[in-house]
Amino acid sequence: MGVLDEFLAGLEGFEWDAGNSDKNWRNHQVRQAEAEQVLLNRPVVFAPDAKHSRAEARFFTLGRTDGGRYLAIVFTTRGTRVRVISARPMSRAERRAYGQVEAKSQADS
Repeated sequence: MGVLDEFLAGLEGFEWDAGNSDKNWRNHQVRQAEAEQVLLNRPVVFAPDAKHSRAEARFFTLGRTDGGRYLAIVFTTRGTRVRVISARPMSRAERRAYGQVEAKSQADS
């Protein structure tokens, strides 16, 4: 079990703010289901987002959707729910970093 799996173990689902959901679609054409898939699919890159964790702890994740889109997700937790703050396509640098993790995961399988 990986760090993200352990982190998500006590969480029961997703909570969406209509403004964030609309913004993610309008600016990046990312649907709620795609953002959720990134957190549920493996492999995934997961790290605390200390730079943006002023009022609450935020986390940064790189991963793939069921349809193969490479997305970057920023989220927080509220009680037993994951609240997605931002969802967008990965940058080139993020895709390179994720590609290394993906290659290692395939080699380990």
